[in-house]
Amino acid sequence: MSATTRIERVPTSGGDLDAYVALPEAGSGPGIVVLQEIFGVGGYIKEATERLAGIGYVALAPDLYWRIKPGIALEHTEEGMGEAFHTAQQLDHALAISDSIAALEALRELPEVSAGTAGVLGFCLGGTLAFGVAIEADPDVAVCYYGSGIAGMLDRAGRIDCPVLFHYGGQDPYIPAEQIQQVAAFAAAHPGMECHIQPDAGHAFDNHDAPMFHQPEPAARAWEITRDWLARTLPV
Repeated sequence: MSATTRIERVPTSGGDLDAYVALPEAGSGPGIVVLQEIFGVGGYIKEATERLAGIGYVALAPDLYWRIKPGIALEHTEEGMGEAFHTAQQLDHALAISDSIAALEALRELPEVSAGTAGVLGFCLGGTLAFGVAIEADPDVAVCYYGSGIAGMLDRAGRIDCPVLFHYGGQDPYIPAEQIQQVAAFAAAHPGMECHIQPDAGHAFDNHDAPMFHQPEPAARAWEITRDWLARTLPV
């Protein structure tokens, strides 16, 4: 059964942004903010919100490019990737984290969200931003898929007091192996945190809209880990 979806307006420090919302079949549940890759909130990110709705969560994906231009959703092609890198370079990360926190607050206030409990889950760029939200705010959980900026933020990570799950590919050409190992060591030293490295995976292996990245088997393994981890840390 397909998820019920709608667009919500999220108030931020600079105006309102659009967010794509997917509701679970039960009509309510814990919330998860879904943070975009560099391609914007397109079909893949919308499907990710619906995937989470399919296991019982109220998922909300904010348009974090809205300050550059609202509604950017780039193709998962070589040309689109070039445009995506150019767009991502224009993104103010501090403001994007602030907007993500505003989305978390708005999600908690939705009538469908159980007891105001909500976490954050991000892919690629969004994985880094999700870690920033965990540092700067109070999500109930954070899931970070292959965030390239996480290792450089570990000096501020002592402020995190929620469970965090990290995913990486062992063959990621965009994130140095030593940085992945730094994050893995950090997770191992902190109760409630886990880091899972798929040894045969590259970057963005979950992205089924990007033929140059998608790897179905590592993606399925990582999703099973995510699903089971959320069931323990943010139960429906």
